[in-house]
Amino acid sequence: MFGSVLLGLMVIPLVWGQPYPIPPTCYSKVLDMGREISQRAMEIKRDYDTVRCTAHLPYLYIDMHNACVMSTLGSYMSMLNGLRDRRCGYTRKVQELRSKINQLHIITTQKCHGELAFTYNDCAVLVSMSG
Repeated sequence: MFGSVLLGLMVIPLVWGQPYPIPPTCYSKVLDMGREISQRAMEIKRDYDTVRCTAHLPYLYIDMHNACVMSTLGSYMSMLNGLRDRRCGYTRKVQELRSKINQLHIITTQKCHGELAFTYNDCAVLVSMSG
């Protein structure tokens, strides 16, 4: 009797604690990806292999609540694609950043359509020439 009660008390936290992680919502996913892209964009401007050829790129700050975010991502992607003429455009870090931006664009426009609310429209806060 005591053993079954003890077993029951041990199982209850497992059921309530959900042993499997809850998958992120589209909203939380794009917020996390935005932060990751901002971080990676800063890293390629400081990385030894890419610092010289990315010096002209602005610092990128992704805020998914800004209505300018999609156009800013498109412009930044064009700048990254322009690096292909240079050696650093083919580095792993630049290619990963390019891939992440593309993934964010697809998730935002196709998967999360309607879940995001743009609360302001200020394109200047998304890019700057000084970090």
